[in-house]
Amino acid sequence: MPAPTPEQSAAVDAFRRGDHVVLQTGAGTGKTTTLAMLAASTARPGRYIAFNKSIATDAAGKFPASVRCKTAHALAFGAVGHRYGDRMNAPRVPGWKTGASLGIAVNMRVRIGDRNVTNKALSYTVLRTVTRFCQSADRTIKRHHVPALRGVEAADQHAQLVDVVLPYAAKAWDDLQNPREGVVRFDHDHYLKLWALTEPRIKADFLMLDEAQDTNPVVEQVFNSQREHCQLVMVGDSAQAIYGWRGARDVMSDFDGTQLALSQSFRFGAALAEEANRWLHIVDSPIRLAGTPTVDTRLERLDRPDAILCRSNVGAVLEVMRQLAAGRRVALVGGGEALRALARAARDLKAGRRSSHPELILFENWGELQEYAEYDPSGRDLLPLVDLVDEYGVEVILAAVDRLAAEQGAEVVVSTAHKSKGREWASVRIGEDFEEPVDQEETDANGDPLPGDIVDAEARLAYVAVTRARHRFDLGGLSWINQHPNGNPGAGRSPRSPEPPSGWDALGPAPR
Repeated sequence: MPAPTPEQSAAVDAFRRGDHVVLQTGAGTGKTTTLAMLAASTARPGRYIAFNKSIATDAAGKFPASVRCKTAHALAFGAVGHRYGDRMNAPRVPGWKTGASLGIAVNMRVRIGDRNVTNKALSYTVLRTVTRFCQSADRTIKRHHVPALRGVEAADQHAQLVDVVLPYAAKAWDDLQNPREGVVRFDHDHYLKLWALTEPRIKADFLMLDEAQDTNPVVEQVFNSQREHCQLVMVGDSAQAIYGWRGARDVMSDFDGTQLALSQSFRFGAALAEEANRWLHIVDSPIRLAGTPTVDTRLERLDRPDAILCRSNVGAVLEVMRQLAAGRRVALVGGGEALRALARAARDLKAGRRSSHPELILFENWGELQEYAEYDPSGRDLLPLVDLVDEYGVEVILAAVDRLAAEQGAEVVVSTAHKSKGREWASVRIGEDFEEPVDQEETDANGDPLPGDIVDAEARLAYVAVTRARHRFDLGGLSWINQHPNGNPGAGRSPRSPEPPSGWDALGPAPR
């Protein structure tokens, strides 16, 4: 265990006093090491709740034996989920078949606006409704759990969809509560929700919640309900809250506890800390980072970086194709299956067939999708996909995916900024699809649009991307910040703007 910094010592002192603690931890500031210091300062038994299994496994090797390290899902499985083991091993079934078992007839069609909502679209929406309910803190399925569908986003159209979907969603949830048999495939979110509904009491003297800025409301509810018998420690980085589109919520800002921070980054030097602080100012973060003087980090142009971080999956596949054309071995973080599914969906639509892809399920052909992406404000984030397919063709995209290498043997790793979270590389370049926001209504003397407000979620995503490098960093597609009024903290302009509409995980969430 290294000698603690003053900030780490303050955290240990607050913990030993018995305070409930919320710890804001900037990128690379030794979060896990600090939590291990807290745990080592007492002989009391505790629990650490990790964001995923790999983090829990890594933490278990750093914490004392008195602390049990698990994910929330692992806790829920031990208490409730194991009863549903037989259902979890059931074979995968197409969503429309599950819908048919719930009463959604194969020939069922519902006309909403200009769209025919098919049985497949209804079945998908029913299952997504149950998932959104399971991620919430609600005790029953409600209207707001029904997701919007591409092409029927208007409030009155969504209300029609809700009226059709809710009875089937309630039937699906009733089905899932039977531990022995059922028609809906049982998965991890289902037993997590069932566990939360039992109002569990976690046996521990203290409880640590990691990555609190991306916690689902259902986990937040369980965690906070332990307050009366358990000391709570919430840790994370509000500036890295980038999964709101997936149901997560930053639970740190309104947590009742002693507010502390870690601002000394051990990952990079002063130059990159200064760049990170520019984005922390924009998102109004409570912390500013200090770099490590002994770490040499340079901001410079990079032609051959170790990693290239893109805004969206479409941007990532374009970068993959550029790197392949340059003769490099390229890896894509997370693999290419999501891109393969998109390309195949595009191929179906171009052939005049409906696609089963959940985001394109309401479109009857490619021309209909082109029109929607070009002219409907709700479809603007689909335009990069349409342009990509129109320019290169489906087969070229599929061929690029087939040529991907494993990360271990790659010369360059391409990733979306979302998937880069928690990762780091020696050298990083920002991809070109982080476009500058522009004001659509005001122009300068030459008639060019003025810079627009930087959406808060976009600034947080930029902060995540900027802080992945250790030694060399190329601002690349984010270089517009150098001329943007918000790029200078002393410019006096309001740094924050409203959140964008919720996005979708195929192209990259939080569309511009």
